[in-house]
This record gives sequence, C-alpha cells and structure tokens, in this order.
Amino acid sequence: MTTPPEAGATPPVGAGAGTAPPAPPPPPVRERAVLDAAHVGDIKGAFGTIRQHEEAHRGLRSRALALLAIIGPGLIVMVGDNDAGGVATYSQAGQDYGTTLLWVLLLLVPVLIVNQEMVVRLGAVTGIGHARLINERFGRFWGWFSVGDLFLLNFLTIVTEFIGVSLSLGYLGVSKYVAVPLAAVALIAITASGSFRSWERSMFVFVFANLLVIPLFIMSSPHMGDVAKHFVVPSILGGANSTSVLLIIGMVGTTVAPWQLFFQQSNVIDKRITPRWINYERLDTWIGAVVVVVGAAALIGVSAFAFEHTRYFGQFTDAGATAAGLDHVLGKTAGVFFAIVLLNASLIGAGALTLSTSYAFGDVFGTKSSLHRSFADAKLFYGTFALLIMGAAAIVLIPGAPLGVITLAVQALAGVLLPSASVFLLLLCNDREVLGPWRNPPWLNVVASVIVAVLVLLSLILMGTTMFPSINVTEVSLIGGALLALGLVAFALVALRSRRAAGKVTTVASGREPPKEQWTMPPLALLARPEWSTGRKVAMLTLRGYLLVSVILLIVKAVQLGGG
Repeated sequence: MTTPPEAGATPPVGAGAGTAPPAPPPPPVRERAVLDAAHVGDIKGAFGTIRQHEEAHRGLRSRALALLAIIGPGLIVMVGDNDAGGVATYSQAGQDYGTTLLWVLLLLVPVLIVNQEMVVRLGAVTGIGHARLINERFGRFWGWFSVGDLFLLNFLTIVTEFIGVSLSLGYLGVSKYVAVPLAAVALIAITASGSFRSWERSMFVFVFANLLVIPLFIMSSPHMGDVAKHFVVPSILGGANSTSVLLIIGMVGTTVAPWQLFFQQSNVIDKRITPRWINYERLDTWIGAVVVVVGAAALIGVSAFAFEHTRYFGQFTDAGATAAGLDHVLGKTAGVFFAIVLLNASLIGAGALTLSTSYAFGDVFGTKSSLHRSFADAKLFYGTFALLIMGAAAIVLIPGAPLGVITLAVQALAGVLLPSASVFLLLLCNDREVLGPWRNPPWLNVVASVIVAVLVLLSLILMGTTMFPSINVTEVSLIGGALLALGLVAFALVALRSRRAAGKVTTVASGREPPKEQWTMPPLALLARPEWSTGRKVAMLTLRGYLLVSVILLIVKAVQLGGG
C-alpha cells in the first residue's frame, strides 16, 4: 500500500501527468503596526459589536448591523466641528446676510469628505496616529511642532467652548461659576470611564441633541424657496466687500480645522477599525458631512428668518445676544432651544478637541492612549485630558480675562496652522511605504491639491486680516486666486513629471503581497526613510519660515490687543 505524501510536500519528479500542481502558498497575513495593544480586538461601538476575526458581511441586514457598530468617529468629528464658534459664525451669517451665504456650505461638503476620508485610510491602514506618522516620516521637528501647535490651538479653542457654556447657561440663569466647573467635571467623567462604548454613547447624546436645531428652524417660519435658491445660486446680500468676504472665510475656517484630522485618525484606530471596514467608516464620514451641513444651514436659517424685518437684523454681537433676540422675537421656547443647542455644541466640541490632544500626546511619547483603558492604566492619557479641561475652564472663570483676545487668536492661529496640516495630510496619503495600494489615486490628488491650495489661500487671508484689519480683503482674494491658479498649474506639471519617473512600489514583506483589503503598513522600524527631493526641501523650509514669521506676528498682535 502506498503512503500518501504529507500535506504541502513537493510531488516527486516524474509523477503522473494527471497530478495537479501544488497550490500557491496563501499571501502572508500581516498585522498592522499599533502603538497601544488596546487598539487590537473587537469593535465595540455604541450600537453593536463586530468580533475581531469576523468575516465581511454580505446580506443587507448584516451590513446594516455592521454599519451601526462602526458608525461614530466620522459623525462625532463632524458634529463636534459645529462647536460654540461654529454656532456663533453661522448665526452671524444668517442674522447679517440672511440665507444668501448658504451656498458656501454646499461647497464645504466635498472639502470635508475628501479631507476626512484621507485620515480614515491613514488610521485603518497604519494603526498609527497622525502626530506619530508626521514625526516618523518628516522628522522630529515637524512631529513636535504638530503636537505643540495642536496643543496651543486646541487649548485656546477649548477656552472658547467654555465661553459658549457660560453664555448658554448664563441665558438660562445659571452662574458661570457653577456652570463651567460642572461642565468640566462632566466631560472628564464621561471620557475617563474606561469604556470606549460608554464614551461613544455619551457623544451620541450630544449628536442627537444637535437635532434640536430642526424644530428651532421650523419655529422661525422658514421660506423654503429662499433656502433652495441660495443653496445653489451664489450671492451675497449687499454685495461682496471686506466684511462679507471675511465672514465667508470664517465659515470655512470654523468648518475645516486641523484638530479634525488628528481626532478622527486616532479615533478610528482606537475603535479598532481595520482596512476591511474602511467602506463603512467612509459612509460614517459622508453621513457626518451631511449632518453638519444640515445643522449649519438650519442655524443660518433660524437667524435669517427670525430676525428678518426686525431691529435685530444686521446687528449680530454674540451667541448669547442671539438667544436673547430669539426670545424676544419667537418666544421663550425658541431662546431656550438655542441656548441648549449652544451648550450642546460647546460640550461636544470641548470633548472632541481635548481628546484629539490626548491622542496626539500618546502618539509622540509612546504612552498608553486608549479609551479602552481605565484611568489607572492610562494616567498620562486621561491626565492630559483633565488638565486641559480644567485649565481652560479656569481661564474663563478669571475676572477680567481677555476672552475677546483669545477668541480672536483662535481664529488667526487656526489660519496659521491649517497649511502645514493640509500639506502633511496630502504627502502622507501619497507615501508608498505608508499606504501602499491604499495611497491616493491620481484623480483624488488633483481634487485634494485644489482643496489644500484653496484652504491655504483662505488661511493666509484670515490670518492677514486678523493681524492687519485695514487690508482690502476683496483685492487680496482676487490677487491670491490668480497666484493660486498659476501655482496649481506649476504643481501639476511637476507632479506629472515625478509620476512618470517614479518606480514601482517598495514593499517590505517578501513573497506575495496580501490583497488590498488585508494590506496594512508594516512596523515603522522596517520602513525605508523617505527621500527628500530638492524641491520638497525648499518647500518645507518655506513652510517652516512662514509658520515662524506668522506665529511671531500673531504673538505681537495678541500682546498689543491685550495691552490695549
């Protein structure tokens, strides 16, 4: 009797012609690099669980259940972006310009989707946070700079969120010396629960509370014909001038912020979303983009229709005054609803902003940084969160604190830092070693490059007008637009030449590569260091010089305002 060959043994030479050739070995299974062991395991979302090795879902019902389990990071980051500053900006747009600026929101949808989709891929494929990737691929200077500027910008923005808490609860008759500490304690308690699922469910309470703006919009007796028209027909009440152009830039700036990139990438990792679930997270992000634009449009509509033909129209001062105005025009219920919307926006904004900073610190210092861990097991992660929250709340409670200067500085600093965040995002998503088959396709690079260029131009204008209020924003915008078009053409030519000269993708693993949905970035230590061309070195030095000069000018301006 002939003994069968062992499984996997090579057939002997001269075997019969009918013998089937050996099956090719399966592609290697490679785990993605992770900073924290808590980032590996089951996906435990607010509305369901997906087991770590669960197969991809096929049926409609199973796909719906998978989406419910995964939905969260995209929706939370988008709704969190409609924070206290966003509520104030959109209310100002409606109160001063009616519904004529709604078209700006429609243009922001692709901007939000493109930017945040890129960080979704970075998070799911690499398993490494945004700050850590910058540090490893661009050097320690940019890594530390990214965390340092994020810390400063986020801290100042958190201060404005607590200003929103003070204004909203102040309207409801609660002293800021009670309201602000209670809000700070609540945010710390929600985040330091030691359960990702508990934290996410708490965030969804804020997400659903955001929908209160819909009945408020209905109470304002909207004219839907005007809404539909101004969503698709660009116009500006009173014509374009420096004030209106600056407000448009402010609407863009409050909707597209650097912290969103750091937050969603790290939150995707913390939720344990891997490449095979990317499409679900993309859908989560698309839903979030629609929700944030609908909410912003409703806020514009509330102020536009409620204050139309009243003494309040064209007289915006702050969100607290808007609540009082709605009380006078539409009744007490409308004022209370608006105050709750402002409070909710302030809380979710503060929570998401602070968490993005804690994630970034964990990236750079290599410490345990996961919402799956308890406070005792991740002291630095939660401690950073608590210190930021308590510090920002304390500043709001200081009598005579320059809150107006802080609010102005936040807007300008966001404009200063947006270029570097946008440039790094685009470079990382074209890094062959980092994303391999997941890197940007050519068409997306074209779209993303245009978006990044426009954001850089807007941030420059926003920063310039903040520090030099007398400049003509309209003229600067026209000149900048022309220079932008020339720069994009030059960039396209250089990119086309580089693409033709580029070689094949460099891979670390030997043998067959896994399918795209299983491809993940190898450990950082195994990646080849990126080679910097002369053009890239010049561009990065220029960016470094711009940031240095801008920050110095901003500090000088802040000191002048504080002294005045």
